[in-house]
Amino acid sequence: MIKGCIVEYIDQQKIIAAAILQEKKGKLRLLNENNREVNFSEKRLSHISQVCLDTSVARDSIVAQLKQLSQNRKKLSETINIKELWEILHEESEDIDIPTMTLFCFDPPLTCDHEAAVIRAFFYDRFFFKFNKIIFAPYTTEQVENKKRQVQEDAKREIMIQKGAAWINDVINNKNGSNTAIDQDIINILKSYYLFNNNSDSCVIAKNIIKKSPLNSSEQLFNVFVKAGIWDQNKNTDLLVMQIPTHFSRDVLEQEKKVTNTQVNFFDDPLRKDLTNIPLITIDGQSTLDFDDAISLENTETGYTLGIHIIDVDAYVKSNDPIDLAARDRASSIYMPDDKLPMIPSHLSEDLCSLKENEIRPGISTIIKMNRFFEIRDYKVIPSIIKVHNQMSYAEANLLNGKNDPITTLYKIATLLREKRLKAGAIQITLPEVNVWLEENQEIGYLKIDRENPSRMLVSEMMIFANSLMAKFLADNNMPAVFRSQAPPKQRLFKGIETSLALNFMQRKHLSRAMIGTDPQSHSGLGVKAYATATSPIRRYHDLLTQRQIKAVFGYDKAYSKAELENILQSISLPIANAGRIQASRKRYWIIKYLETQRGANYEAMVLDSYRDHYNVLIKEFMLESKLPPSGIKLIHGDIIQVTIQHADARRDQLSLFV
Repeated sequence: MIKGCIVEYIDQQKIIAAAILQEKKGKLRLLNENNREVNFSEKRLSHISQVCLDTSVARDSIVAQLKQLSQNRKKLSETINIKELWEILHEESEDIDIPTMTLFCFDPPLTCDHEAAVIRAFFYDRFFFKFNKIIFAPYTTEQVENKKRQVQEDAKREIMIQKGAAWINDVINNKNGSNTAIDQDIINILKSYYLFNNNSDSCVIAKNIIKKSPLNSSEQLFNVFVKAGIWDQNKNTDLLVMQIPTHFSRDVLEQEKKVTNTQVNFFDDPLRKDLTNIPLITIDGQSTLDFDDAISLENTETGYTLGIHIIDVDAYVKSNDPIDLAARDRASSIYMPDDKLPMIPSHLSEDLCSLKENEIRPGISTIIKMNRFFEIRDYKVIPSIIKVHNQMSYAEANLLNGKNDPITTLYKIATLLREKRLKAGAIQITLPEVNVWLEENQEIGYLKIDRENPSRMLVSEMMIFANSLMAKFLADNNMPAVFRSQAPPKQRLFKGIETSLALNFMQRKHLSRAMIGTDPQSHSGLGVKAYATATSPIRRYHDLLTQRQIKAVFGYDKAYSKAELENILQSISLPIANAGRIQASRKRYWIIKYLETQRGANYEAMVLDSYRDHYNVLIKEFMLESKLPPSGIKLIHGDIIQVTIQHADARRDQLSLFV
């Protein structure tokens, strides 16, 4: 390389002209047209001219000559019509070198400036030719069309980025709704990025929108959506993240209408036993609208007839119809303090498929014959026709216990059933539950419930009893179903009923994982030989499946095969897990939302776990777990302490406590 030789190189997507000041083993020191000295490798040059400048003249003179040369080459490059060249050459299969392409572009005599101009033209317009500094290769017609589409998409994307950033700016500055129109696609892109971050399909566009806006992070998008009226302050974004359906499709609603308008006389069914003269009672929460189980108790000459009756949802919702498929997608009803998402449409779940007082309903009834000492003599599971005579709340049932039958006797039976389970090795975890709800004025209400109170214990034991008997019925008939099982605990910390919170939490950690399968196996935690879930077919798809298997024993419809059941169970495992997560997270959200107003308030807490940098504690008033930073006081599991609310932010799931 000769000193003073004019060269060109690419820097930040621009071609820069320069003169060589010094060369040493392929390393060049250059003076460029911008009056800067740079060090460059010979291999990185885009063009080398045969023309040289006199480097002995003043530096300003060299720079001026380089600028003029660069302008001349730019003007020459602008005379080249690359599209016309492509139309002539694109069917040629051979590559084209620089001298040949220069001849295509200019008439002789040709100079280094013409050659450099060709390089410039094809460098800045790469739409029609592939160019690697030495060879030009025309793209095919299909490749050019694809590039055109890509350019259009890029232009559209850039417009979206500019619009999105302008919209965010206007919302922040309270200008939204004046002159700024916003495309719903842009809103969807920003929503998707807020919810899924880098897993969003449009995260690149969203990031560029945020970069050009006043925002610093995707977290701030939530307040933009709230300010724009797109979301409210308490938007349940977990529903969107987990993609949980919140509305039923038109097909489902049409099927619901068809079912509700169809009159069915269940008394015409020869397989069903008419039990409408037996006084059934339901015991549920005060706000319950979907009643799926009822209990009856009759005195007989030799003792008692206990009945546990479940609404026959399958009588209305048939396998693989639109409602059934929607229920399978949901897998479970979801109950939250501020909302309820039923597994099946409400006209069914709260009416036809609900055991409403004084309404005739199809049922699956488990009838148990007992002697006067409540010992089981016989049982049977039958399709039935039932009618609820008395609908009562847990509180009402508690008031009647010890004063009136059948509640008093039912409670005695439930107590004996529990004792029998405990003797068989059942582990009864007795932890209080906190119900959270929103009042009409949006105030947050909560109530700590003792799940061991008489009426709740009564219902719980009756459902466990019914499920275990239905499991036995299915097993005896070699029918696959949704069976729950549980291996013995890794460690047993107590027997019988234990009221200590600390011990109950500790014991819960040592329980083996409950399993779902299609074969009956023992359930150690419940102390039963087999257990099926069948008592909540309105709310749980597992139970609806098992109910159909029971009916198949009687010949109503074809039973699911073991393989079919296993496939369905696999498909609904994620929706079921998500339903549990959303219920827990939403309850936690509203409790922390309540605590936002309780800064400085003191609550009793129990230490659950000790870690290197924090403790895990339970705020007993709300049965809420939270982290507690170390305070210099050594704490161990079970310690009771007073904690103060320092900071609470429900949206970020943040709760700061100190001792």
